[in-house]
Parts: sequence; structure tokens; C-alpha cells
Amino acid sequence: MPDPTSPNTNEELNTAKQAKLENVGALSRDQLTPEAAAAPEGHDVPGHDHAGHDHPAGKRVVDLAGKAADEHAGHDHAGGDDHDHGPVGANPYLWPGVALVLLLGGIALDYYKVGFFTGYVRLAWYGVAFLLVGWKVIRSAVLSIPSGNIFNEFLLMSIATLGAFAIGEYPEGVAVMLFYTVGELFQDAAVNRAKRSIRALLEIQATEVTVLRDGQSLVLDPKAVQLGDVIEVRPGEKVALDGTLAKGPASFNTAALTGESAPQTKQTGEVVLAGMINQESLVQVLVTATYQDTKLAKILAMVQDAVGRKAKTQQFITKFAKVYTPIVVLLAVLLVLVPYFVVDDYVLRTWLYRALVFLVISCPCALVISIPLGYFGGIGAASKAGILFKGSNFLDVMRELDTVVMDKTGTLTQGVFAVQQVQPAAGMDAAQMLRLVGALEVKSTHPIAKAVVLHVGAAAAGVPVENVEEISGHGLRGRVEGRDVLAGNTKLLTKFNVAYPAEVDQVFDSIVVAAIDGQYAGYLTVADAPKADALQTVQELRADGITKIVMLSGDKDSITQRVAKELGIDEAHGGLLPEDKARYVQEYKDAGRKLAFVGDGVNDAPVVALADVGIAMGGLGSDATIETADVVIQTDHPSKIATARRIARATHSVVWQNIWLAFIVKGIVLVLGAGGLATMWEAVFADVGVALLAILNAVRIQRMDYATPGTGGPAPAGPTVSPAQATQS
Repeated sequence: MPDPTSPNTNEELNTAKQAKLENVGALSRDQLTPEAAAAPEGHDVPGHDHAGHDHPAGKRVVDLAGKAADEHAGHDHAGGDDHDHGPVGANPYLWPGVALVLLLGGIALDYYKVGFFTGYVRLAWYGVAFLLVGWKVIRSAVLSIPSGNIFNEFLLMSIATLGAFAIGEYPEGVAVMLFYTVGELFQDAAVNRAKRSIRALLEIQATEVTVLRDGQSLVLDPKAVQLGDVIEVRPGEKVALDGTLAKGPASFNTAALTGESAPQTKQTGEVVLAGMINQESLVQVLVTATYQDTKLAKILAMVQDAVGRKAKTQQFITKFAKVYTPIVVLLAVLLVLVPYFVVDDYVLRTWLYRALVFLVISCPCALVISIPLGYFGGIGAASKAGILFKGSNFLDVMRELDTVVMDKTGTLTQGVFAVQQVQPAAGMDAAQMLRLVGALEVKSTHPIAKAVVLHVGAAAAGVPVENVEEISGHGLRGRVEGRDVLAGNTKLLTKFNVAYPAEVDQVFDSIVVAAIDGQYAGYLTVADAPKADALQTVQELRADGITKIVMLSGDKDSITQRVAKELGIDEAHGGLLPEDKARYVQEYKDAGRKLAFVGDGVNDAPVVALADVGIAMGGLGSDATIETADVVIQTDHPSKIATARRIARATHSVVWQNIWLAFIVKGIVLVLGAGGLATMWEAVFADVGVALLAILNAVRIQRMDYATPGTGGPAPAGPTVSPAQATQS
């Protein structure tokens, strides 16, 4: 629940959720309790655990923008921090549980008319039960008055339940507040506490760098490096700053920036970016950008900026309470005052009783509980299907989508290399070529070489190989079974003056070209195959009302276009860096499209944050993207996107069924109560009874069949494909 002391409750919650992800965590507006929403910076909500959470004096913490801030020593909250988390490790169900026991015990004592259970004893018994679950709501209602945010659900809950006590209906007052509190607990339990933190991105940044100055090697903080300095990067180390390769060639793992698993070979003078990992030999890089201007630093800034522009979704109950609460309070007051002027035998106690019954009936318990429980049911159903929603508001947005933008590698494709085609030269036996090339590639650790070895399998086992030479950026040379064998790219054949057909240069996929004894022997293509349910995903999304399906990839545009054509995707763009993906997504949003972005790599984190709904492939996806995403598909099946849409629609339907149920029943009983025809028993049914019916209806969401497209159930996902199986495809 929002902080009742704030006049701009909804805006502040949105701002807090966007600007302080690591504080608010994965909870949405409707999942925050009154005291949790008012928690200061640096706290999780709800249930912040202080155990082992001290911050030594002087500790420096780097924020998303790369800035440092002094943390408060010893986690001291002195001065202005009046929030209450309760005892460390306290069970949030403890006090509601005690209140429930007292309520049931009191009802039993009332039923059997136990002698001592009368007067002040009875009032004290129910009073304790009421305060255990109601004092926070009453406190919130009182604190909201100075800020002008008076007419909210806190006030109505307080007046209605205290009114029940005023007319002697103590069990009703306790029951209504207990239901409200239980609803809050259900909301808290609805979402995994996974924080929407992107600290994993910071781990990609190098914390120190070796700089060559005046013939000396200095280990410095990357922020202290100047333009024109030369830095040294050892094998396995991350490049700390953008620059140009001083001496090549060298091979780099670029997955942190492009999301693509294939290493890139850089030549002297070519651009090297921060976040790339040097794979082979010691290299030197001429620095061309300061720390804050590197591509990686820009990714961090983009994530922060994109989250700040996250679409705001306001829950129905918040807007409803602003109108509903003052109306029913005014009607209750009029119900007491107006009869004085129009009724001859006016009795204040009679009309006050009717007004309090009216307030008890009007208490929005059914709405306050059934709406979040409906979303809870949707989140639970999604979890069973391997889909994690980090907030109930994302169920709403998921239903409203008209555009889905997806990454390629690891999202629509398997993320592992496999040999796709073997094309021997004329007169060359394919099996012989594969055996010789596979035996030579055993000596390499390159991912493409591993794919070739797995494809060849046992045929290359035991084949004698000697004099192996790895030519960086080209491939391998060696003697296999006494024959000279070359295996690599076309530059390798050119280097050794081996002629090859011109059409080889037109092959779009990653290619391994072979030569045996100085003669061209053929080639193999290696590519990342689509997932088993990728085509099904596109078809289901289009049938489900998605009008635009886009693929954005860091892979070569030619490969991207081929995969898009194979899957029937509307629009595709390849060769993109993170800022390029963000630019496309922003263009779609500016055009008024409601879109989801689906990705798995660290490079996808900024775009995941920018989209209306960010979806991460959780099985193989990076921690940064998973933590930044609004929805996580834990099984890595893209067809689950359509499943999530069906669950979102079913949730929306049930929630609105509950809303109309509450409106209709309460409307009828309100009229009867105002006319004196409804007693507190009818009030109990209109409030607690409707709430129970709404809860039972919400439970249906988790029992629905989501297995068939068009029935509100998830499409069957394609079979899981292991890397070993993928390499044989």
C-alpha cells in the first residue's frame, strides 16, 4: 500500500519503483503494505531482514551511474526513520494468526454464552484481536489527514470497523480487519522477493587495469586512465576501456556487448570495447575513451534511464477508493442527519445504527482482497507454467501488448553452435574430409571448432595429429595421418595460396573451410539452430492478436534475416549493439505501440528495462537480464510468451468478475441497509461473504487449463534440446 502521508501517493510509488529498484524489489504498487511503502532508501519491502546487514563506516558503494556514495555507518536509523519492520526474522503471519485464534475463541464464547465473557472483558478480548491486525491501518488513516490524502481505503476501513465496535458488533469489526490483513499477506506472498537489481552488470566492469607509462607497468583504477594511454590485457582478462588494438591479431569474447557466443578476431587498429574478454595472448590497447564514455558504462546508464521511463500502471482499486470512499462516508453522514428533518419519530440511535451498518456493508473488503488475490492466482498459475511475473501490474500490461520484440541468440535460437551443412569439393569424400578436419579441430578450444568435433564424433578419435599450429584470426594448420591439413576461414586458405570457389565467399553462416595437401577440400557451415518451439511461438503470438513481431540481434544481419524468414517474423535487424536495440524499441514506443522485449544476454538488459514488459529467458539468460526483467521464462521456451498472455487474460476476466460481484451484492444490501431492512448479518454477508466468494473465484485461475491456444491455457512447449543434441541437428 502507498504511504498515506504523501499527497502524491501513486506518483511517488512509481518513482520509487523506477529509481530505486534495489530498494523496492519486485513488488508492485498493490503489493506494498502501508509501513513498507514508507520505508526509507536502502530497505527491502516488506520484511526487511537486518541480520548480517551492517555497513561498516566509510564503505563505498557504486550506484548504477558509476558514482560512489558513503553508506551510513552501522545501519543507524536515528532521526526521522519511524518505520517498523518488527523483530528480526519475525513471522508476518504471527499476529494475524493470534488475532484469528482470539476471534474464533470469542465467537465460541459468545455462542455458548460463557458467564464471564461480557462487558469490558468481551470488549477487551475483541479489542486486543482488533489492534493486532488493525492498528497499522488506523495509524495510516490518521497520518494521511495532515497531507490531505484523507479519503482512502485506510479511512473507510477504520470508520467501518470502529463503527462495528461502536454498535457492539465486535466480531464483525475484527473479522473485517483480519480479512484485510490476510489479503495484504497474500499480496506479499504473491511475488518472489527477487530484487530488480542490476548489480550483476557492475561485475562486468574491470576494477583495475595495467597501464604502460614511461616503460613501466602501472596497475590503476580504470577511472584514472587517460586518453592515449596504452593498456595491457592478459588472456582471460576483461578489457577495461574502449580503444584500438595496438598490435594484432587477437581474439575476443564479445558476449557481454553483443550477446553472441562466437568470438571476434580483431586486427591491428580495429576497435576493442570495454567488457570484451581477451581469449588468447597478451595484447595492448590504445585507449580512445574515458571510463564514463565506454560502451559498457553507457549500457549501465541506459538501463537506469530506461527504467526511469518504464510505463506506469495504476491499479484500479487505488483510483476507485478516491471516489468511492468520500461518497460512502458522505452518504453515511446524510443517513444520520437527513431523517431528522423528514421523519416524525426520529431516533438518533436507530439512524446511527443504520449508518454504521451502511458503512460496514460499504467496506471495500471484497475488492481490497479479491483484486490482489486474483492477480495472485494469475501469478501462481504462471509459476506452475514456468513463468515468473515480478508484479501483478505486469499481468495487465501483458494482456494489452500489440508488439513483441525478441533477441535471436538464446531466445529464439538454442544459443549453441551446430554443424548445419557439409559441402565437400568435387571428388572429395565427405567422410574423409570430416575425419581429417575433425581430428585437427580437436586441438582448438574455439566454440566453432568444438561444434565440428562434436559433429564428427568418434570418426576423429585416435587419428594421429602432429605439428599443429594455430594461426590467430585464421584457423589451424597441421599434419593429420601424414597429410597437410588446413581448417579455418577463407583468409587461412588465401594465406597459403590455396584457391577456392568464389561461391564460398557468399556463404552467410559461420564457415570452416578446409584444404588437404594444398588443395581445396570443401567447407562446413556452423550456425545456431532455432529452438524447437520458435516457429510455434511466432504463429501463436500472431493468432493471439500480436500485430507486429520483430527480431533484433547482434549477429550478422544476413544470418538474422535468414532466421527471420525461416520463422515468419515480420521485421528483423542484425549487427546491433545495445544502443541500437534500444533505439528501435524507443521508436516503436514513440509510435504508440505497447511492446514486450524478450532477451537473454547482458546486452539485452537496457532494452528489457525500456520495454513496457521486459521478458527474460531465465534458464540460460544472464543474471543481469533476469534481475532487470518484469517477467522471467524459467524454462527457456519462447512459446511461454503466448502462455503468459493467456494467463493474463484469464486473470483480468476473473478480477472483473469479482469487481462486479462486489458491486452488485453490496449495492443491493446498501439500499436495504439504508432502509433499515438489512441487519448486521446481511452486512456480514455483503462484506465477508462476498470476499469469500471472490477468493474462491480467484482460486479458479490456478485450476484453469492453459494447455490449448484459444482456451485460456498455455500452448505445449517444444521439447528441451540439450547442447549435445543441438550439435547433431
